[in-house]
Formats: sequence, structure tokens, C-alpha cells
Amino acid sequence: MEAKPTDGIFIREAIELARTGMERGDGGPFGCVIVKDGKVIGRGNNKVTSTLDPTAHAEVVAIREACKAVGDFQLTGCVLYTSCEPCPMCLGAIYWARPDRIVFACTREDAADAGFDDQLIYDELPLPYTERRIPTERMLRTEGCAVLTDWKDKQDKVAY
Repeated sequence: MEAKPTDGIFIREAIELARTGMERGDGGPFGCVIVKDGKVIGRGNNKVTSTLDPTAHAEVVAIREACKAVGDFQLTGCVLYTSCEPCPMCLGAIYWARPDRIVFACTREDAADAGFDDQLIYDELPLPYTERRIPTERMLRTEGCAVLTDWKDKQDKVAY
């Protein structure tokens, strides 16, 4: 996919959000903007340490704001600009939100060099849950699956 003329403007805004949030003490040096039809509809910078919320990454904060702005849980027609390649959690949230494109500045290797190494998570994801570092157990599968069966039969569900 080819870069758009405005990509530089929006990626610089994401980078500036990263710097501003970092200098303000909100959290790590990460920023994100989400754009629809040439207009920023969501902004976020990392707020993990200031909000005591491990999910308050820049991309997640921006996705929450953008979804409220468009009144939908999907960001079709949007472009997400982020100061750094998204971590596994953010990448999952981005895929659920379904923007049209992702544009990022720094790589995950650059982030690792600055002390933000997500490699453990990348390594854990393909492992069976029984082999992961955090002990994980499965129980009451039949009862849990009953809710999934009810979901499949639910006539008024909103699919996503």
C-alpha cells in the first residue's frame, strides 16, 4: 500500500503525543492518532503508570476515543498512526477495531532497545496454555460452552 501525502502530518502528531505524555509523566513514550476522512477522531498517549491501568497503551486509549466519536465498535474507513509498532495487546485491539491501515514510526526492536521488550509475549502466544509461564487451568468447560451455545442461538445479537 502506498503512503498518502498526509501520513507524515499524522505520524508526527502521534510522535508528539508520545513525547508530551512522556514528559508529563503519564507513562511510556508512545502516542497514537486515529484519522477518518482526513480528521483526527481519536488521540491517545500511554497512561499505564499514571492511571495504574496496564491496558492504557496509546493505541487502546485512542481506539476508545475514536469509537466513541464514530458511535461504533469498528473503525472502518480509518487509519491508525502510532509512534511505535504495536505490541501484541494493541495489535489485537487494532484488529478487533478493524481500521483500514496502520502506520507506525519505531519498530518493536527499537522499543526493546529502550526497555520495552514484548518478545516474551510473542514467544508465549503460540504455546499451548499448559506450557505458558503464568499457570493456566481450564475448568467447567461444559458450563462455559453452554453460554456460547446460547449466543449462537440468540436472535438479537450484534455480531462482531
